[in-house]
Amino acid sequence: MSLAERLKVLARKRSYLDVLSDILLVALDGAKKTHIMYRANLSYSQLEVYLNFALLRGLLERHVDNESEVYVTSIKGKIFLYEFRRLKRLLDLESST
Repeated sequence: MSLAERLKVLARKRSYLDVLSDILLVALDGAKKTHIMYRANLSYSQLEVYLNFALLRGLLERHVDNESEVYVTSIKGKIFLYEFRRLKRLLDLESST
């Protein structure tokens, strides 16, 4: 398999950081677990792993409102999104629009 073919295969799969970025984008204005799971295209077990990671690293905040959990992207999470997008542009993995 040529290098170009390998890169095409890799481009189709989301990296750990791509998934984390998707979750943080969904949670920018606050979102429940189910909403994040569907919008980020994750199974429940995958969602649990990523949410725990993001919460422990301070990228997400969990708020309880009327016995309902809402996840919101923190300031640190917003910085991550900005820097991740910059890195993808630097590597020509994302359009500059």
